[in-house]
Amino acid sequence: MPLKVHPDIASLVPYVPGKPIEELQRELGLPRAIKLASNENPIGPSPKALAVLGETAPTLHRYPDGGAFRLRGALAERWKVTPDHVILGNGSDEILGLLARTFLSPGDEAVMAEHTFVIYKMEVKAAHGVAVEVPQKNWRHDLPAMAAAITDKTRLLFVCNPNNPTGTMATKAEVAALMARVPDHVVVVFDEAYYEYVRHPEFPESLSYVNAGRNVIVLRTFSKIYGLAGLRIGYGMTTPEITNYLNRIRPPFNANSMAQRAALAALDDEAHVGASRALNHAEMDKVRTGLLTLGFEALPSETNFLYFDVGRDGREVFDALLRKGIIVRHIDGRMLRVTIGLPEENQLFLSALADVTRAAR
Repeated sequence: MPLKVHPDIASLVPYVPGKPIEELQRELGLPRAIKLASNENPIGPSPKALAVLGETAPTLHRYPDGGAFRLRGALAERWKVTPDHVILGNGSDEILGLLARTFLSPGDEAVMAEHTFVIYKMEVKAAHGVAVEVPQKNWRHDLPAMAAAITDKTRLLFVCNPNNPTGTMATKAEVAALMARVPDHVVVVFDEAYYEYVRHPEFPESLSYVNAGRNVIVLRTFSKIYGLAGLRIGYGMTTPEITNYLNRIRPPFNANSMAQRAALAALDDEAHVGASRALNHAEMDKVRTGLLTLGFEALPSETNFLYFDVGRDGREVFDALLRKGIIVRHIDGRMLRVTIGLPEENQLFLSALADVTRAAR
């Protein structure tokens, strides 16, 4: 007898992560490969975070603090909220799943942009909800159109800001206009995984909506600028009412001991964050200029990656770069996404792209 799987689950396509460096080297017999595909911090983790991992190891036979008392307290102090406003996840991705399971019944709708973080649609469909995808304008969220897409069936609205994979940003005024139109029965999810990289002066203060008691959750992560992607820890800040509901289905001990300790230490390492931000901004400007020299214009970005049009089948360029040991990200069409790496890595990427471009002419 064939397996009986709900059609919503059967229709999903598994998430395909960026190819690991070791696998690419083994497959192609390359002496070296660089990964610029997953928006990781090329500097690595905070030294303070690394220092506490050894201290945590002898206690790994014990379950972690299920309430993450110290880390939630530190985050609450940092962002001027109470610990009851904070929820932790096994990466902020897990919190997206908690939101879908908490607020969506079969047939309920969730509004999101096209060309945004693919996990939104996956989690909505897994909860048997309906993903309402709103086309972007010039690779930016069309917030007025997203507001117009809200119906009586809408329960969630996702705003990835800055957006992945495009890197573009919604401004304070645009978000204010959106929030003026969002009814109380909709929970607005501001996914701000790249918050610490933003340099645009008009980035919205989305936490102000949480402090005002609106049905809003702001998601942040330790996977990007803090360099703890391998430990999988993210967090959300929202009203105590919403955290109460999310905690009812949150798996116990979902934030592991090492992740909690490392995140707490990394949160206190302003030097590491500052160095990571400075490197990203300087190198992004160089990579953007290098792409322009090759005839490719990248979209404006407030993240640690650039999204650019290669003018032909992006998969072909992606594969050609792979053969040269350069791992970037192809999502669809003619667009590629490249993470900003270390100076040498960025130069190797640009040189490889130049070779691929010349070979295609």
